[in-house]
Amino acid sequence: MPDDAVATDRSTRQQILDAARDCFSYTGYSATSLNDIAAEVGIRRPSLLHHFASKEALYEEVFEQLLANWFSRLADSIMAPSRGLEKVEQVLDAGFGFFADNPAYVTLMRREAIDGGSHLAIDLAATLRPMFDEAVGYFEREMAAGVFRDQDAAQLLLTGYGALLSYFSDAPFLEGLLDESPLADAALARRRTHIIEFFRSALDPS
Repeated sequence: MPDDAVATDRSTRQQILDAARDCFSYTGYSATSLNDIAAEVGIRRPSLLHHFASKEALYEEVFEQLLANWFSRLADSIMAPSRGLEKVEQVLDAGFGFFADNPAYVTLMRREAIDGGSHLAIDLAATLRPMFDEAVGYFEREMAAGVFRDQDAAQLLLTGYGALLSYFSDAPFLEGLLDESPLADAALARRRTHIIEFFRSALDPS
């Protein structure tokens, strides 16, 4: 196959993934059809099926791509040699930045959490569990060393996870409370500062 044909094929496949991500996040898995996704890309359903055999296969690849991008974004901050509150801030920045750049991911995560992951062949909780356990272990080690104030590490992580995820997934509702877009640069900066300060207050041993 010529190089330009390969490039076109890859471009079409990614366009399908991008359109599917948006359709699934806006209308949900059940209410989204392959015809809807094909129309967004500007192709016919048979052309879409050339790239993805079924809606299930397409949905799974959308989700797996988003998870891979999220893990990649967090990896550098997690592996950085920093420790204590500096590392916490780096990880929060990475997570906050990813959610801000990928609002569709947040919506998909919330939908799957509510539905119990019923549309995925993977066990979402099991996929995320190693990262969660690693984070709990890190907090507990730092607490034992006196770097952080003693807390229930698992509950602290759940609180932080909810604070991040709900802000982005509930943005249309929050706009009515704040009289500004929660996703505007200034609003995001204030939210980021607040979350980091929350963790500093919760963990500072002094």
